Amino acid sequence: MTAPAGRRSGRRVLSWLLALVLLGVIGFVVFRDVGGQEPEPVAPTVVSGVIGSEKAAFFADERVRNAFLAHGLDVRADPAGSRQIATTVRLDGYDFAFPSSSPAADKLLAQRPTARTYAPFSSPMAVATFAPIVDLLTQAGVVAPGSSSFDVRRYLELAAAGTRWDQLPGNTTFPARKDVLLSTTAPCQSNSAAMYLGIASYVANADGVVADQGVAAQVTPSVQPLFRDQGYLPPTTEVLFEDYLSAGMGRVPMALVYEAQYLAEALSPDPVLPADARLLYPSPTIFSRHTLVPLSPAGDRVGELLTSDPQLAELAAQHGFRPTDPRPFAAAFRDRGLPEPPQLVDVVEPPSFDTLEGMLTLLGCAP
Repeated sequence: MTAPAGRRSGRRVLSWLLALVLLGVIGFVVFRDVGGQEPEPVAPTVVSGVIGSEKAAFFADERVRNAFLAHGLDVRADPAGSRQIATTVRLDGYDFAFPSSSPAADKLLAQRPTARTYAPFSSPMAVATFAPIVDLLTQAGVVAPGSSSFDVRRYLELAAAGTRWDQLPGNTTFPARKDVLLSTTAPCQSNSAAMYLGIASYVANADGVVADQGVAAQVTPSVQPLFRDQGYLPPTTEVLFEDYLSAGMGRVPMALVYEAQYLAEALSPDPVLPADARLLYPSPTIFSRHTLVPLSPAGDRVGELLTSDPQLAELAAQHGFRPTDPRPFAAAFRDRGLPEPPQLVDVVEPPSFDTLEGMLTLLGCAP
């Protein structure tokens, strides 16, 4: 006996409904397993650079790394001396070189011409010292009363005379039996010592930049004792500044460093600067312009971001560097309730790389 027509019709409707439900389940599973998943994240581009050692803390900062990662770049940096970067470091495999001065960058450009370079920030050379030393230098005429200016000419006079600390009139706070000398790094390895050579030679050359090898040969013997008479010289400003912080006034009464090193410590959440730490500025001084030389398109992107990205400029200022835009630098100190460092006027240019190399050779550095 055949089923009634209404029952057959109901079964067909039920079959269609079951088929639709099954198709829906299959579609959901396919969408979930294929179409509904988030796309795989694109791996960042690894970018390798060789940098002056004083920028190592900046590039190691997780905030800096994350700022680059936000632009798809995993930036990795190897520290080296700026002179080595310009002369002996094998740059194959690096995407950028970032020495601490424009002369070193100019040397790289002569070897590897590129469309452009980037100088996102700078740092003047400065003297990290202590309040009792400032008082003694004030009495000796090296520091003007109430100022942060370190008179290089007067200092060179004391150094040339072989003056010891215990020979300074009225010195009862630091009667050390050693010469009044700035502690520096090794000029054969470190850019900061080369900048010191540029400052001292400028003053010794009657306030003129040493512009050729003939003048260099005349001036260098008079500044050589500034390095020779120190004894051991640390290889980097990072080591020198650590000695200043840890060993204190007895070992390092005054050290030539990058301003950024001192300021970065002052701006850090947990600064370890001694209570009587002070910062002076050589007069004249030299601004060390940290200049990035791209060696690949990815390296060019790093230079572009360092120059244009506001977050990276803020982070550079928090590490004590002076960005090309002065506002982040001022804000870094305002936010911490600290006085902004002075705008320096007595600033001179360093000699060219080749002239500096000639002077360093006269000091005994291997080419």
